[in-house]
Amino acid sequence: MKKLLVIAAILTVSFANAQAFSGKGDQKFQVGANFQAHATGLNVSYDYGLGENISIGISSSYALGISGDLQDGVKDPFGNTVVEKAGFDDRFDLKARFNANIGNVLKIDDNFDLYPGLSFSLKNFGGHVGARYFFTSGFGIYTEAQFPIAKYKDNLTPAQELNNQFSMNLGAVFNL
Repeated sequence: MKKLLVIAAILTVSFANAQAFSGKGDQKFQVGANFQAHATGLNVSYDYGLGENISIGISSSYALGISGDLQDGVKDPFGNTVVEKAGFDDRFDLKARFNANIGNVLKIDDNFDLYPGLSFSLKNFGGHVGARYFFTSGFGIYTEAQFPIAKYKDNLTPAQELNNQFSMNLGAVFNL
């Protein structure tokens, strides 16, 4: 019984010491699901703390499950392409990102981090707003909304709209 109480006390202390963003040198790895119109996929990201409230990183998304029209393509009766088949370059995106980690400024909870930011991707210049909550010092959950601010190309085909539109990410975050 005494050993059980000691273990419970240690776990309680480890939960109390979880910290969402610790500043310079802080490293986060996130993996989760990506949800957008006509597709669901995988999102991974890595963030590195440069200062008390600033981090930079890299993020990548790949659309795995796409709607039937984008998977097979659609042609009209004359053989003209109406909806282009989504290829690898349409499904994949890579982003360099900048975050302002303001969880400690808001003083909501030591385990919570809110981070608005900007990103430069292969598809667009965009923004994101995310939130992380840590249950332990190494593990938590995150959610993130991503949106394009300026697209690099006008008049996008439906396949080109993948990773070039509003999307949501939801998954796990790890302290490294």
